[in-house]
Amino acid sequence: MQYRTLGRTGVQVSSLALGAMNFGTLGRTTQDDVTAIVDAALESGVNLIDTADVYSGGESEEMVGKALAGRRDDIVLATKAGLPMGEDRNHQGASRRWLVTELESSLRRLGVDHVDLYQIHRWDPATSDEETLSVLTDLQRAGKIRYFGSSTFPAYRIVQAQSAAREHHLGRYTTEQPAYSILQRGIESHVLPVVEQYGLGVLAWSPLASGWLSGAVRAGQDVTTSRSAFMPQLFDTSVPANRAKLDAVEQLAEVADGAGLTMIQLALGFVTAHPAVTSALIGPRTLDHLHSQLAASDTVLPSDVLDAIDAIVAPGTDLAAHEKHDTPPALLDSALRRRAA
Repeated sequence: MQYRTLGRTGVQVSSLALGAMNFGTLGRTTQDDVTAIVDAALESGVNLIDTADVYSGGESEEMVGKALAGRRDDIVLATKAGLPMGEDRNHQGASRRWLVTELESSLRRLGVDHVDLYQIHRWDPATSDEETLSVLTDLQRAGKIRYFGSSTFPAYRIVQAQSAAREHHLGRYTTEQPAYSILQRGIESHVLPVVEQYGLGVLAWSPLASGWLSGAVRAGQDVTTSRSAFMPQLFDTSVPANRAKLDAVEQLAEVADGAGLTMIQLALGFVTAHPAVTSALIGPRTLDHLHSQLAASDTVLPSDVLDAIDAIVAPGTDLAAHEKHDTPPALLDSALRRRAA
């Protein structure tokens, strides 16, 4: 296992981190499954676990907490808040009211008195940077969080939050958690240069592109990834972007074979090769999934392999731009880009 410094915190974390989105109802995993996965991950050298309040409605945090009982200090524990937790309109977002309340709920579910990294799951356009950074700074000073970060923020929002922290003399985000894979490289043109400039740590999610790069999606074969059952639109090859992804996958498979690598090793090795990336978040649902992903823990792709990847998916390119999660609101709501008559 490789280790990198998490931004400018001085904390050393593994280059592969354990993501817990599949823990609980969503991934159909039991507590025994989760404990076995956590045990194997820690034994392999993984020392960062990332979860969120919204994963299976809090069940993931509960399962992670039980799996870590008695060894809390052995890992860097991260969670997130901000996405809706129920129907109440105030049970979401990045306001002081909600974050104070929801952090207490997360700590209770995890069975701990603090988390090492508390992340805002998505930018909340209804809440000012000053409001959010103020409460995060207070929670940090109270010892309930060690550091705080953002997740899937557009580059301009990362810059504005850093400026707000300086202007109001508040703590600043020390990490960013963006989606990044061979098939979705758009952040190379904007987010990654910005986080490098500000010295943020990067925890890259979906490095296997929702299963497209796991070997489970190939031409002429039935899709075997579990996500195809509840997110069929991601794998519908009548969609032009998905056809483009499938073409790229077939070419990438040839590159992997030529290099003596699995598709998973190629995909994870690509993400962890970028100098801005601290860790790639793997999200296994089974022990077999975990072991196939841990096989990439020491993968270092040579220049000729990285060049071959660049020739298939150009740097800075998103093959499925409609799947991006950091699109500015004005591009999604016409009312926000048109003056009232």
